[in-house]
Amino acid sequence: MAEPAQQPRAARTGVGRPKVLTSYDPRTGEVVGDYAIMGAGELTRAVRAARTTQQWWATLEFAGRKRWLLDWKRAIARGTRDLVDLISSETGKPRMDAAVEVTLAVEHLDWVARHAEKTLSRSTRGTAWFRHDQNGSVGRLPLGVIGVLGPWQNPVLAPMNSIASAMAAGNTVVFKPSELTPGVGAWLADTWNRLSPSQPVLQVVTGDSSTAAALCRARVDKIAYAGSAAGAREVTALCAQTATPLVIEQGGRGAMIVQVDARLDTAAAAAVYGAMANAGQHPAGVHCVYVADSVYEPFLEMVAYHARKLRPAADKRASYGPMVLEAHLDVVRRQVRDALTRGGRAVVGSLESIREPYIEPVVLTEVPEISLAITGEAVGPVLIVNRVASMDEAVERVNAPERVLPVAVFTRDVRSVPEFADRLRTELMTVNATPVYGIHGPGRIRNPQSLFEFARTQSIIDKRHREPVGLSSFDNHPQRLRMARALFRLRHKV
Repeated sequence: MAEPAQQPRAARTGVGRPKVLTSYDPRTGEVVGDYAIMGAGELTRAVRAARTTQQWWATLEFAGRKRWLLDWKRAIARGTRDLVDLISSETGKPRMDAAVEVTLAVEHLDWVARHAEKTLSRSTRGTAWFRHDQNGSVGRLPLGVIGVLGPWQNPVLAPMNSIASAMAAGNTVVFKPSELTPGVGAWLADTWNRLSPSQPVLQVVTGDSSTAAALCRARVDKIAYAGSAAGAREVTALCAQTATPLVIEQGGRGAMIVQVDARLDTAAAAAVYGAMANAGQHPAGVHCVYVADSVYEPFLEMVAYHARKLRPAADKRASYGPMVLEAHLDVVRRQVRDALTRGGRAVVGSLESIREPYIEPVVLTEVPEISLAITGEAVGPVLIVNRVASMDEAVERVNAPERVLPVAVFTRDVRSVPEFADRLRTELMTVNATPVYGIHGPGRIRNPQSLFEFARTQSIIDKRHREPVGLSSFDNHPQRLRMARALFRLRHKV
């Protein structure tokens, strides 16, 4: 889709359409591995195998699937060291960031395995008060085959939110990882295949944007996409061609609001981490901080202190790694230049901080809201800190963008947060913490909605005895009509 279609910084291209996808370490340019670029034929065979296997997988019911998924979880956990190394090699992020991602993914897999039955099993439902002749129940059944498109920034956690939930609900999965991280996707599928080589409940298909498009057209029962707004638009258009249902996990770095009573050093450290982690290439985090005027100066000094300590490099002690997509270097350069041209002030770093393939930390302030640095997509280690005269102004600025993004609020008065949250146009708020994993993380992990997305609702209505009013009969005897009117008036006091 839109993200994988861009060339990685270290990619090498040849003449004509390649048949092999090569994964590179963005820190060194070294080859990580070679993978097939699968086309429509391979996708068709994968979906056909998934449909056959799904019948077996569904018959295991919740208890059987739970045992399999917990075995898979243990297999992933035992291989954490190898998986962390692979994530670091394909994304360039430090091992600590990769380890956090794997931990969260394993925790989500464990949660859905243990909670799928309670969340999705059939339950009774009450009927209308005058229909005591009926009992009702609602169950949630598998959809069938789910196609999952994963991003490169969080190549395990983001797709695992969908993969684990879909499998726990009784579906089989065809997973297409980003073309920048095919090795991570293949590793996940291999751990499953070692457990059950004859039952491809999880399959991986590697390739470029054409492979992703083929999966969208493969008539699976639902597509789950995690990634950028541009990629989401492409996937939506492709799925519309076959009327394939779609669930989108759209990321984006959001805003932070620092109130007058906040613990400033904690907020400053969180702001820097939210903006600079993984070179600012996380699908969530912090881009702009709006600080109460009375604490603006000390907060800005603390942010500068934390930012100046960071060092981008390829070694193990580096704070973060390189920019992976070459185009994002130009995006950051344009945004910083526009901010400075419009009157913004550089507190840490400058245009000279952009030294391919790395970008040293950049902290800007007094940046006009119309600047590209604020209105554009945040893709690098750049943090904007602007003062606001009041919390009303902070709310106005956070609500201004068209896109709904996560918001972090730092305050000691946590009791006032729900009322304050009602004023913000956001789907995810964190309090005294930075949503680095954002909608892909805390917004979805341990959330029953992640299971509901991959199940279809089936209602059963059971008629037990003669109905008092006769709503399902052509017997229109005047006495029944009078009874119906009397019941209606009694119920609604008319």
